[in-house]
Amino acid sequence: MRTGTSSTKGGRRAAQPREQVLATAMEMIAERGLDRLTMAALGREVGMSSGHLVYYFKTKDELLLQTLQWSEEQLGAERRTALARRVPARERLDALVELYLPHGHRDPHWALWLEVWNRSQLADDEVRSRQLELELSWHRDLVALLVEGAAAGEFAAVDADRFATRTRALLDGFGTHLVVGLPGVDRAVVLAHVRDHFDASLIPPSRTP
Repeated sequence: MRTGTSSTKGGRRAAQPREQVLATAMEMIAERGLDRLTMAALGREVGMSSGHLVYYFKTKDELLLQTLQWSEEQLGAERRTALARRVPARERLDALVELYLPHGHRDPHWALWLEVWNRSQLADDEVRSRQLELELSWHRDLVALLVEGAAAGEFAAVDADRFATRTRALLDGFGTHLVVGLPGVDRAVVLAHVRDHFDASLIPPSRTP
């Protein structure tokens, strides 16, 4: 549920065919929504027939989910790089939040999540399981970072799993406001709220002024 990578039309020309299709689909879904996306229009953008796309993706819902999975693969690589840096745990936590939150209205990565969430009510268990696994990849990394920070004395001792669950809910709420363009909400204000949340909850008593 998040942002980080970019996909310009020039960059798509150098991508592998599958990546080209998925990057283009992400841009088109962000611009017009899944309901207004057609396989024919997507095919024209990537130089493939609509029949070819249907053969590989079967339905627009499957195209959406595979596009989301591809998007999360890109963000996952960025997240692992950020978390592997030899810097304080709080610095890495802030970097994770930067990657998690959308940059603004109609952020392409978050636009995918909005479409997936909207369709989750009617999805089958297999589709929801695939969606959940994408959610849990962020959760597991956040839990591990909280445990590491507490062990090093950088963070207060908290129930890492519960704290990560509440933090993701906070980020999802703010992120939704940002991506739909809710008036009066901007990224700088959201990041300040999240920093306040961490300061209030994670600064060890010995380090409190």
